[in-house]
Amino acid sequence: MKFAVEPKDKLVVISTNVEKLDALQAPELKSEIVLQNKAGIRNLVLDLSSTRYIDSSGLSAILVANRLCRDANGTCVITGLQEAVKKLIALSQLESILKITPTVNEAIDLIYMEEILLILVIKKTY
Repeated sequence: MKFAVEPKDKLVVISTNVEKLDALQAPELKSEIVLQNKAGIRNLVLDLSSTRYIDSSGLSAILVANRLCRDANGTCVITGLQEAVKKLIALSQLESILKITPTVNEAIDLIYMEEILLILVIKKTY
């Protein structure tokens, strides 16, 4: 299986089980992300720890995930970046746009913190 999908409370973790997230693999990842979004998932963790190389198609899939989560008032967190992938994200100047954590557990914690903040903001406005 190229991608593992693990539903958790308030989020889904999608792990890439591919070494290269390129034009051959990225469309399938995008499809999975869109399916999760249409199913009502607002928060997503993309675990890229198995991925050593990403091209522009892979970056596009990540940006789609980020946009869909943001548009649904949710959070997308990228985790497990290998050195080559980190460099590409830095070269693409996406560090300021994407939420990145070293581990899946830290990504989940970040999403839960943002969920709490969202609840507090909603309560404050009413």
